[in-house]
Amino acid sequence: MGLPDVVTRGEGLAVDLATDVERAGLTDEDLVLLAELAKGVTADRVGRSLDVSGRTVRRRLRHICDQIGVATAIEAVAWAARRRLI
Repeated sequence: MGLPDVVTRGEGLAVDLATDVERAGLTDEDLVLLAELAKGVTADRVGRSLDVSGRTVRRRLRHICDQIGVATAIEAVAWAARRRLI
C-alpha cells in the first residue's frame, strides 16, 4: 500500500465521519452537551449553562442516543469522541 492509498483512505474516513454526523442530525448544541458530559459536568449544571433544566438535558441526551444508535450517555460521548467531534 503506497502513500496515495493511505491519503485516499484517510479522506474517505473523514467523509464517512461527516456523513455519520449529518445522518444523525446532531446540532451544535447537542455536541456542546456531549462535550460537557465528557468533562464530567452534570446534566443539571449543563442545563444551567444552556438555560434549560437538567431534566431537559437528560431528555435531549436520550434523544441523541436514539439518533446515533447507542444505549447510554457514556456510549454517546465515546461515539462523538471517536469522530473527534468533542
